Amino acid sequence: MAVSGAPHSSPVLGLDTLVRLRRAQRSPSATGRLSLPEGMTTPLGCDAVAVPARFGPLVVPRLPRVGCVYADGSHWWWIVPSDSDYALPWPAPAHYAPGAPLPVVSRLIHRPDGTVPYTPPIPLYLALCRVTGTTPDWSRQLSA
Repeated sequence: MAVSGAPHSSPVLGLDTLVRLRRAQRSPSATGRLSLPEGMTTPLGCDAVAVPARFGPLVVPRLPRVGCVYADGSHWWWIVPSDSDYALPWPAPAHYAPGAPLPVVSRLIHRPDGTVPYTPPIPLYLALCRVTGTTPDWSRQLSA
């Protein structure tokens, strides 16, 4: 119900809403669909971080926990919670894939204990920065 004399205002969209709307417009570039091992649950949704296969073995020992990891021959795909790229640019040559659209030829190469498929995104980000020689985004100097 409108109050007489009150200015009409539009609903305010927050950054979370804008990010989700933008993601809804994207169409996945891969044609496969994430198929998790039996008994796995995704309470936080699923995205993936694709890393060239040569970096995979260098990243694993730097992580406190390794979730589901898939491989397609040229890349390893790490399953992370949805929105793990929120205000965080992943270091090249990693590629962040909302919705975890894995290539059809990918196969599971690591299954964690438990029921959640996630690799913790911040340790994964830091490990990728380390092996790619990239300074973490929050450590970079700001220029005026």
